[in-house]
Amino acid sequence: MDIKNKKHLGQNFLRDKNVLNDIIQAAEIKPSDPVLEIGPGKGVLTAALLQANAKVTAIEKDPQLVEFLQKHLGNNPNLKIIQGDIRDFLKGENYKKYTLQNPEYKVVGNIPYYLTSYLLRLLLESPQQPSLIVLMIQKEVAQRIIAQPPKMNLLAVSVQYYSKPGIIKIVPSQAFSPQPKVDSAIIKLIPIDTNANLKDLDKTLFFRVVNAGFSHPRKLLLNNLPYNFKIPKIKFQEILEQMNLPLNTRAQNLSLQKWENLTNKIASLFNKNIV
Repeated sequence: MDIKNKKHLGQNFLRDKNVLNDIIQAAEIKPSDPVLEIGPGKGVLTAALLQANAKVTAIEKDPQLVEFLQKHLGNNPNLKIIQGDIRDFLKGENYKKYTLQNPEYKVVGNIPYYLTSYLLRLLLESPQQPSLIVLMIQKEVAQRIIAQPPKMNLLAVSVQYYSKPGIIKIVPSQAFSPQPKVDSAIIKLIPIDTNANLKDLDKTLFFRVVNAGFSHPRKLLLNNLPYNFKIPKIKFQEILEQMNLPLNTRAQNLSLQKWENLTNKIASLFNKNIV
């Protein structure tokens, strides 16, 4: 069967088999590990996971590729192929059933670049978080995810709130067919139990504060926060001074811990009914 990539699905098939070992090692695959694979494509990574004796559930949107996978790998008892959109799967009942049956599941995949932020949000905000996530994504996006001050960004804060991310390897565009215009990166995310680690933090308020801070990234926090919270500017000035932060601080300068501290101080204003 001649399989051609579909640009509207963001299909770029991994052809460098040396990269597969890096993904398998990063995912710490052990025999019988339940693995949810996103976008198996032609099954190169799927085959490597099966060779490592993982139990793979592969979600593939393209019906032609599903047929290809069934033909070449479908006889393996450790493989279940589901045709569908991963976004729908992660929001549906089948995902809940899968996580209940496989509470220590891992997520692996070579995902379309345009889906990265949304998929990470669905996975990390899920009540049934995976134990480990290893994905092939665009290099620039991976670098944004692991950023630290003074290059923090909304994506970095959001992902680092839920997980500990790290880049395993930069993968050149030549490793794919067809060759994309940008390089990729293998990124590994270790989810954290936010309920245990951040139990005193109001999550809803935290993301409201972060979104407000980055609402106009080039503006100072001292301008963004009062506008979004309708709290007197002098109160935010006092908070920055308490945190030993310059009054010209921008959102990109705050570490995750400082965002958490800032949220708690803003929460105290609400508790004191200072609005």
